[in-house]
Amino acid sequence: MLLILFPILAPIAALIGYLNPELIAPLKDAIVPLLVVVMSCMGITLKPEDFIKIRAYRGAMVLGIVLQFTVMPIVALLVAALLKLDQEYTTGLVLVGSVAGGTSSNVMAYLAKGNVALSVSMTAISTVMSVLMTPFIMSVALGETVPVPAKDMIMSLVQIILLPVSFGVLLNHYAGHYLRPLQAYLAPIATAIILVIIAIVVSLNADSLGIAILTVGAATLLHNVSGLALGYLGPRLLGFDRVVSRTIAIEVGMQNSGLATALALKLFTPAVALPGAIFSVWLNITGSLFASFSIWLESGKKP
Repeated sequence: MLLILFPILAPIAALIGYLNPELIAPLKDAIVPLLVVVMSCMGITLKPEDFIKIRAYRGAMVLGIVLQFTVMPIVALLVAALLKLDQEYTTGLVLVGSVAGGTSSNVMAYLAKGNVALSVSMTAISTVMSVLMTPFIMSVALGETVPVPAKDMIMSLVQIILLPVSFGVLLNHYAGHYLRPLQAYLAPIATAIILVIIAIVVSLNADSLGIAILTVGAATLLHNVSGLALGYLGPRLLGFDRVVSRTIAIEVGMQNSGLATALALKLFTPAVALPGAIFSVWLNITGSLFASFSIWLESGKKP
């Protein structure tokens, strides 16, 4: 229920952060530990098989990951140039485009009647790959204009992604039968934490948000929608069926913006974190609409 209501709750969380910066901004240091909890929850939902199922759809997996780590960073740079974003917001938008897919993509793939196994496997593989790919993409895309702390970023990603996810997977593998009663609560817990992170980031940017909300909001929406569109068109043009294509589209367009936000706050500035926070709002709205529209196209009925 909490995940379904996210498109409504996310703007409310942002508004709470905007109206109460003096109360919420001091929670800044809690963002990384909170995200570690989210990634641990993700790990608990995964099994070792999720990382080795790629033989069944190797081509789709490779295409999806290539699109994710190329389309999203490139589109981020193009959108930033088109809307003339300043350096900090450009850095934040590219960071969003450089991270892996978010866990909510698996839920959206299910709602869109996509290939859930492919979605889960793509999320798992891209999450692990992002430990190296995110710093690499950031350095290539912004290295000449922004000092990218690649080594620090790798260490942060190991701490925030690799260790918690690995811990969760191992826990699920060896004690999964004990954890089954808790499985239903993991997604709501992760969703609630992302709402808290959104509120914190907005509170940190409360003074400048009025000026930035239109441009950054438009940039993140255009970035998100472009990822969904190109993530769908690419596989279709290469001959993949609609089910696989919309699964890849959701994976490409729905980034782990919570991770981007945490990295921005730890390694850059609160302003760099703002695109990630706003992207978190958009991705669930557009993802829901994309899922509904995809089903409508195939059924010939209104969603």
